[in-house]
Amino acid sequence: MLVGERMSHPVITVAPDLPVPDALSLMKKEHIRRAPVVKDGKLIGIVSDFDLINASPSPVTTLSIWEMNYLLSKVTISEVMTKNVLTVTEETPIEHAARIMADNHVGGLPVLRNGYVVGIITETDLFKIFLELLGAREAGVRATVLVSDTPGELAKLTEVIAAGKGNFIAFGQFTGENPSNKMLTFKIKGMTQDEVKAAISPVVKEILDLRSC
Repeated sequence: MLVGERMSHPVITVAPDLPVPDALSLMKKEHIRRAPVVKDGKLIGIVSDFDLINASPSPVTTLSIWEMNYLLSKVTISEVMTKNVLTVTEETPIEHAARIMADNHVGGLPVLRNGYVVGIITETDLFKIFLELLGAREAGVRATVLVSDTPGELAKLTEVIAAGKGNFIAFGQFTGENPSNKMLTFKIKGMTQDEVKAAISPVVKEILDLRSC
């Protein structure tokens, strides 16, 4: 799966000379938390609602509400935006984009094509992918198991499910409790909870969780 398949587009951008109050109103209206800053079609920064809120005067200021609004109206996006922007392309693997976001503590990455912004991939997009990965919107028997981290273990599991006339709705592999094993979470339809338990028990090290949901 690549970024281009799951990015949000068309993306809402802002100009560097846009006043902060106008940018806040735009984000509230469009229900977004961040926006690339574009000048002459090129990306020059990114701004978040957090940046905009921090640009507002402190509530303990001695300025009057009219003075605060006047001062704030003079502050533009170019003064509060982040200039060194991390970006990806449409061909970037989705897990690579997620790693960039996690490692750098950012909630979104502009997607560029030949230097132009064509989309944005955000933490919300990644959450939606996670829901799909674990089949959160489909009914079935959900199991979390430990298997040995050796060749052929996944084949054994898929074979017993196929033999039981079951069908995988979702399948995810995660780090186990130690380097010798892996944790698998999957959802099955076409089999009852008891049938899934009887089928997988001989081919896994441990069943950590099993439920119908």
